[in-house]
Amino acid sequence: MKREMEAPIFEKGSRGRAGIDVVCDDGPLPLDASLLREDLDDFPEVSEPEVVRHYVRLSQLNYSVATNFYPLGSCTMKYNPVANERAAALPGFADLHPYAPEATVQGALRLLRDLEHWLCEISGLDAVSLQPAAGAQGELTGMKVIRAWHQSQGRPRRKVLIPESAHGTNPASATLCGYESVPVACDQRGLVAAESVRALLDEDVAALMLTNPSTLGLFEEDIEEIAVLLHACGALLYMDGANMNALMGVAKPGHMGADVLQFNLHKTFSTPHGGGGPGAGPVAVRGFLEKFLPRPRIVERDGRLAWDHQCRESIGKVRSFYGNFGILVRAYSYLLACGGDGLTEASRMAVLAANYLKARLGARFQVAYQRPCMHEVVLTDKAQNRFGVRTLDIAKRLLDHGFHAPTIYFPLVVAGALMIEPTESESLETLDRFVAAMTSIAAEAESDPDKVREAPHETLVARLDETRAARYPILTWRRAAGEPAPA
Repeated sequence: MKREMEAPIFEKGSRGRAGIDVVCDDGPLPLDASLLREDLDDFPEVSEPEVVRHYVRLSQLNYSVATNFYPLGSCTMKYNPVANERAAALPGFADLHPYAPEATVQGALRLLRDLEHWLCEISGLDAVSLQPAAGAQGELTGMKVIRAWHQSQGRPRRKVLIPESAHGTNPASATLCGYESVPVACDQRGLVAAESVRALLDEDVAALMLTNPSTLGLFEEDIEEIAVLLHACGALLYMDGANMNALMGVAKPGHMGADVLQFNLHKTFSTPHGGGGPGAGPVAVRGFLEKFLPRPRIVERDGRLAWDHQCRESIGKVRSFYGNFGILVRAYSYLLACGGDGLTEASRMAVLAANYLKARLGARFQVAYQRPCMHEVVLTDKAQNRFGVRTLDIAKRLLDHGFHAPTIYFPLVVAGALMIEPTESESLETLDRFVAAMTSIAAEAESDPDKVREAPHETLVARLDETRAARYPILTWRRAAGEPAPA
């Protein structure tokens, strides 16, 4: 049954109704008069049950990875184990003050130090900073490290090569560091060819920012040859590690020639993701770049851990305090639970799930690249476009089946892209239900295209004008007598 829209709290209750008693046996409660207001016209006067039920009903409208399948390609929206939440909520972690004396937080420092070592092992690199608070900030930090190294060599350089299949934040990170972004085209395989990179290399190139696996869900097969080419001309290889969910425990970016890598702990290591946070984007580097990492750094002195603020060649702080500690605890918990074998199994299951969806959906939807994918698969709307049905229509119709839509129209190099990442968290039964929903929509596109074009039909609101909502948001609203709710 379709649910009714929840009315605003201003339309509930009646005059004189209250959720608390403000009078006791000895008279009125001793309230500070400055906290009382008389000028709140039409302020809702409601009972406690009305308040509780209103906000619980609103909360039940939320869509989350804790309740449903979230196949957002590139975002790795996998389930976060409850054990991670319990670990982060332990009083010794949750109540920790960032400026507590070092002698009183040796356990927390040991956790951070161990996490650095584990991320070094996973990446095949030599040193890690846990300070960046998100993947994009990790990118910026990594590029600042690269720039600092080039400047220390007396040749700052001015260009960064960025493939068309890179994450969208890559050119922004390069630009913020003062570099000119130079695009690198993908070949017919959907990959970055070594020859394409060779043609663009000169003494002004500081680095190549390569996402591997790429946003097309493909492994960059030429990465080792590309690394050799870059190093031969004095440039570095920055690898965007946002898609490490396909590699952890299986392959190490350092072994592929990467010099710098950012992790997205809030993706690969299963922390709640979305809504702009929370996040953590540690940066791993080769040994010759370690001195440029953000300060302070954890050091061991006489068997005790401490913060070292005297890092003369460091790029400085990139975040307040020492990083998003709660996210780091969750990643630590996840690593403890999985171990090396568990990480390997998770990566293999993520790749298997994506290739399973590719095989099952390939009969009804065009697959962007007919080759084995990694952790995600990119479909297109080409087959449905014959009937006037677009990617956006498919995404909206999925809502009627109870599924969040996948990432759409990205990567930009694929027209009408539907980018699907199942992760290793989902069961075969969930994947089969998703396949059934997508197959049903493909059939409807042929038999009743208007039904798909006008979707969603079963949600609380119909299709919204999302562009107008972004440009002209209604941030405050109170309905006047007889005035309808805004569309």
